[in-house]
Amino acid sequence: MKTIDLRSDTATLPSEQMRQAIARAQLGDDVFGEDPTVNRLEGMAAERVDKEAGLLVVSGTMGNLVSILTHCGRGAEVILGDRCHTHLYEGGGISALGGIHPRTVPNQPDGTLRLEDIEAAIRPDNVHFPRTRLVCLENTHNRCDGAALTPEYTARVVELARRRGFGVHLDGARIFNAAVALGVDVRELTRGVDSLSFCLSKGLAAPVGSVVCGSKDFIAEARRTRKVLGGGMRQAGIIAAAGIVALDTMIDRLREDHDNAARLARGIAGIAGLSIDLARVRTDIVYFNTTPGGLSADDLVKRLAARGVRVLSVGSNRLRVVTHYGVTTEDIDHALGVLAEVMKS
Repeated sequence: MKTIDLRSDTATLPSEQMRQAIARAQLGDDVFGEDPTVNRLEGMAAERVDKEAGLLVVSGTMGNLVSILTHCGRGAEVILGDRCHTHLYEGGGISALGGIHPRTVPNQPDGTLRLEDIEAAIRPDNVHFPRTRLVCLENTHNRCDGAALTPEYTARVVELARRRGFGVHLDGARIFNAAVALGVDVRELTRGVDSLSFCLSKGLAAPVGSVVCGSKDFIAEARRTRKVLGGGMRQAGIIAAAGIVALDTMIDRLREDHDNAARLARGIAGIAGLSIDLARVRTDIVYFNTTPGGLSADDLVKRLAARGVRVLSVGSNRLRVVTHYGVTTEDIDHALGVLAEVMKS
């Protein structure tokens, strides 16, 4: 029985070109800065997002943690959305390891933070309060239906941060999905932010890795932070080689994932017992609900898995599916057929 794994775009497998690049990669000791493949990837990544330098890390969580720890000292405060990945899904690392205080404000349905909410969360200069050092954005925004933040919105947040004297970090795990969805160069989405991280191992389909990008001075300090966290790697070119192929070959094809997500969403809309807001499906992430009184999300997950379709439960009646490299239009149609049959049974 074929398995169609729609739980996450982390389910991708590397392309044959990636496998060949891994086997042929020139290697050196990256802690000494001597791995030529890592150095090439970091330079390529920085150029793509219009920053001075890049730093290879093992995951998106590490990328955000390294960035926030580099921006903020112990006792500092970071403003971030109450539905953002760093707040919900990164083990409380900024507090546990950095002594950094999170100040959450509500994420709007489109993934943004209202400028007035950010402004209201900034601490006065008072001995009783932590100092506001950073605001974090997420683009695309996972828990807000994969919403893409526009260049105009990011520019307004950057302007506010500059005026009030703190930095901006962008969790750009799926930043290239945002660029493709909005039809803009990715540099328009990263302009002005002090740091960002993006994943190689989601829609770009590399087997492992993320890249942190920023100024040369910031990345030099971030390299020290990475080492403290145990993230200094040796012959890491075997990771970087796949990342180079990902940047060269996987960005433009993200449109296929978005089209498949829209196809999947339209199919879900036509299945009795399920509900979905089609207007909110814009990238590769699709959230939908089972209707009250019907199957629970967990029950639906189990029944689909028994038929070879894997989806993710994110609430008592809420589910998430993500399209990605390796999932074809035919797979989408097959998954929809299985879903319709399960909902009838």
